[in-house]
Amino acid sequence: MAAYDCDVLVIGAGIVGLSTAHAITRAAPGTRVVVLEKESGPARHQTGRNSGVIHSGIYYPPGSLKARYALQGSAELVKFCAEHDIPHEVTGKLIVATDRSELPRLHGLIQRGREHGLPVRELGPAQIAAYEPEVRGLAAIHVGTTGICDFTAVARQYARLAQEAGARIVHNAEVTTIGRRPGRVAVRTADGTVHRARALVNCAGLHCDRIARLAGDTPGMRIVPFRGEYFTLAPERAALVRGLVYPVPDPAFPFLGVHLTRGVDGAVHIGPNAVPALAREGYSWGTVRPTELAGTLGYPGAWRIARRHWRYGAGELHRSLSRSAFAAAVRRLLPSATEEDLRPAPAGVRAQAVLPDGTLVDDFLISDSPGMIHVLNAPSPAATASLPIGREVARRALALLDRPAA
Repeated sequence: MAAYDCDVLVIGAGIVGLSTAHAITRAAPGTRVVVLEKESGPARHQTGRNSGVIHSGIYYPPGSLKARYALQGSAELVKFCAEHDIPHEVTGKLIVATDRSELPRLHGLIQRGREHGLPVRELGPAQIAAYEPEVRGLAAIHVGTTGICDFTAVARQYARLAQEAGARIVHNAEVTTIGRRPGRVAVRTADGTVHRARALVNCAGLHCDRIARLAGDTPGMRIVPFRGEYFTLAPERAALVRGLVYPVPDPAFPFLGVHLTRGVDGAVHIGPNAVPALAREGYSWGTVRPTELAGTLGYPGAWRIARRHWRYGAGELHRSLSRSAFAAAVRRLLPSATEEDLRPAPAGVRAQAVLPDGTLVDDFLISDSPGMIHVLNAPSPAATASLPIGREVARRALALLDRPAA
């Protein structure tokens, strides 16, 4: 055992990586876990840059990992937040149809919600106003199990619990080289430190495909980054929105559209608008990394997405470049909102897995290879589903060690 620094090496201290470390230490006490994170702290990317919504699972097809894990994870997450005094609230949310063409999709969501056993109510215009007086729509669904929380605080608590159980978390540790032999893995970080383990778990989010290739695996997909651009309502106008209000999503695209979210801080977050990012961590149009951009532009799947969804993409791009256009999209749900009510807010970047034929991977994707587990697609609702995802990845990692969970 002296040849190993640890049993399991986890790359990435986002919410999934930290949940995995927590799950391993709970399931198999004594298992030595090290988490490597290239940033100076946890949850700096997808985890810490989303709208903070605990999703109900209503959008996801029965039997999918997203449906199973979101349904289970939302209830577990609310309990976890309560147990650890993490700010959260089960608010419920409205999904609102503003055009007659959206009504069939809305009715389909009602049926799906009932199949999932969710508390869903169909609302008419007067009932919508009872929940959200400033919101207008032809019909809506109220989903009672949706909530809000502070996902950064959740991730930090996973880290604390894992560390208390013996895990070690190393920050400022960007992985540059991965070597593997039967039964062992060696990882070198940018400062020259080498970590040796019996198994590796790749939870690198925006860089997960790069890490898989660095390890000598062929992931069969590529991360194409999409920036989600947000605004907040001016504080004096925050009373326009009481809770969570969503449009009816377009099933052809994985994004939920511009929605309204009153967060745990009381601020009303509006967005995201989804546009291609020019870097994996491209939080603005001014952030360009030529090597990463060339990788995206050289990937056939990216061009096939563009051809397939160019109309949708053109609308998103227009709203990115024009605040008045973004405000017009908001007014579909909130007619009294004006361009002057919108304040710029930090953007996020979604790590979207895309297949070579241009198919957007629409479910969680976890793959195994000798000595390694790769989490290759874990966008929303992965934060909501982080506890069951972490347990599943932990189960697979422990199987590599021939160490059954307690």
